Amino acid sequence: MAPPHSESASEPVMTDSTSAAPRPSLSLLDGISMVIGVVVGIGIFKTPSLVAANVGSEAEFIGLWLLGGLITLAGALVYAELAARYPSAGGEYTFLDRGLGRNIALLFAWGRISIIQTGAIAAVAFVFGDYAQAIVPIGSSGVAIYAAAVLVIMTAVNLRGTHQGKTAQNLLSGLTLTVIVLIIIAALFLAPEQVPADPRPAAGDGETAAGGAAGLAMVFILLTYGGWNEIAYISADVRDGRRNMLRVLLFGTLAITAIYLLTNLAYLSVLGLDAMRRSSAVATDLMRLTAGDTGALLLSLAVCIAALSTLNASIFTGARVYFALGSDLPALRRLGAWDPRGNNPRRAMLLQGAVALLLVMFGAMQRDGFQAIVEYTAPAFWLFMLLVGISFFVLRRRDQAQPRLLPAPLYPLVPALFCAACGYLFYASLMHTGLGALIGLAVLLAGVPLIAVARRRSTMVPAE
Repeated sequence: MAPPHSESASEPVMTDSTSAAPRPSLSLLDGISMVIGVVVGIGIFKTPSLVAANVGSEAEFIGLWLLGGLITLAGALVYAELAARYPSAGGEYTFLDRGLGRNIALLFAWGRISIIQTGAIAAVAFVFGDYAQAIVPIGSSGVAIYAAAVLVIMTAVNLRGTHQGKTAQNLLSGLTLTVIVLIIIAALFLAPEQVPADPRPAAGDGETAAGGAAGLAMVFILLTYGGWNEIAYISADVRDGRRNMLRVLLFGTLAITAIYLLTNLAYLSVLGLDAMRRSSAVATDLMRLTAGDTGALLLSLAVCIAALSTLNASIFTGARVYFALGSDLPALRRLGAWDPRGNNPRRAMLLQGAVALLLVMFGAMQRDGFQAIVEYTAPAFWLFMLLVGISFFVLRRRDQAQPRLLPAPLYPLVPALFCAACGYLFYASLMHTGLGALIGLAVLLAGVPLIAVARRRSTMVPAE
């Protein structure tokens, strides 16, 4: 089968929106800012206490965060080789299409539209709503109202164009990193003596905390590291993408790992492992101890900024798969049309926002909107990450006669580590989540007949 995507994605844009393509307009710094913005968001303010509750010592706690960084780096190296060889706005869709075939790629596109990316956007919007509601309450439905409002606003920002989206991302990423630096400085210079150990058992199963459930801890850690794969969708937007994609993913991943290690060391230095196990908001507790209630309020504002950063980057990268989908299915070509004025997939971005808004409404009807959306998205996300890893092996074997660009080192160890981690996370997301996971899988399977209909219609639509 001929490759479904050519390198024309890097050519100058044409005036017709149905035949236009992404212009490489992002610098190396823009790309690094994007990967940091997607990953370093809400997780580092929520998950450390959950990790602490499932380890037996501070050394194990830090060691697992380092291991999470290494697993993320392994995935980044795999994606760097794939993105350098197949630069495209389709990202994982392109990799799956070339490696495992069009049907798997189309199923992924359906899953991304209905579950993965739109669900991630809705989940981050809920976190923004939680903290905004804590700062300025607006009634019993305030969280959902804030979530819907910020989703609409950030989609509107990105609809204006790639330049506006990347400018907003650079600003928000900078603010988020500034806040994290302030947390670290507060821990080093303003903190009192470490919180004394509490003789009461930690929340949940005390035996688990004592004995250490490293596997469950890794679920939370890799959730916090999640999102770096979104950078595959801007490989056609990055200038000199074949060379710079490795730098974007490598430097971005190393920076994220360093940020997480320093932040968790700050938590440990002020609170200690025992107090972290009992905390539901470790960053807020740290700031309250170092700067009083004013510090806690500022931290809530910081989480809102971090959520905005993640939300903007997710919206920016999320709709780009529709461009590749429209290129492959003539029946959906108008949906995937590239807007030459904004240098973005405008129609796809509108659809993405509408689906995410529906998921916000779904989450608003649940007891915990954020948890419901995470359960809904997790199994599909890790399933397709595993399939991308398998595609990597298939493409390596199929294209072994061709020179490799940015080859992942220590083959096959690095991609095998990535696949093993994805497989475990898929299993864990099914075993440790509730009804939302089953609903997500049901929605994914519902895409099978829809894909068959779309492909049949496409055979009847002449190429333009």
